[in-house]
Amino acid sequence: DLRPLAMPRSPLLLLPGLLNTRRVFAPQVEALADVADFTVPELWHHDTMAAMAEAALAMAPPTFALCGFSMGGYVAFEIFRRAPERVERIALLDTQAGPDSPETAARRRGFIEQTRIGRFHGIHPTLLSQLVHPSRVGDESITRPLLDMAGEVGGDGFVRQQQAILGRADSRPLLVDIEMPTLVIVGREDRVTPLERARQMATDIANARLEVIDDSGHMTPLEKPAEVSAALRRWLTQ
Repeated sequence: DLRPLAMPRSPLLLLPGLLNTRRVFAPQVEALADVADFTVPELWHHDTMAAMAEAALAMAPPTFALCGFSMGGYVAFEIFRRAPERVERIALLDTQAGPDSPETAARRRGFIEQTRIGRFHGIHPTLLSQLVHPSRVGDESITRPLLDMAGEVGGDGFVRQQQAILGRADSRPLLVDIEMPTLVIVGREDRVTPLERARQMATDIANARLEVIDDSGHMTPLEKPAEVSAALRRWLTQ
């Protein structure tokens, strides 16, 4: 039998972002099914990075490739802090290593207070322009999943996530300790975690490759699914 042997699949732990469920990675799960076995924890049940990381580690196989999107990147850093020996490679999508600015932290606290008095409306249409490329604000194939995921996470889940984000550690000192193959992906027009922060992370990590996704805002897995999946495939199989 001269047929090529199928490539063994890599265990891949995918970590969703703020107001996201596992659905944020649906295009990647479909596209990479031949090279990866997926574990995707729902992180909105926990209110600290430590609890999110421990829940993800409890679900994950003994060793795995680790991919965090946005808030999931903060959880990825916490996982690496706790169990570096279990992580074979890391992908950081539209995220950052540093803490919030005082203005961003104040805005998060404001969101928490508004939600606690019953003013959680998921993703308001005005917020969509912050999350996706301007050309996609009217694209239902992208905006509908965002709105549906926010509705599933709900106000309580949103508060827990924001509390965890506010309490996270500064992960910039950790970057020099990351020596495994690392992929940093960012949308060129990402307004939430801008290109410059991704570039700095990639510079500080010894074995990092930076992939900038053109014509994309913050939500690269949904906005540019083919490009993100292709980059992840190269990272997984290199």
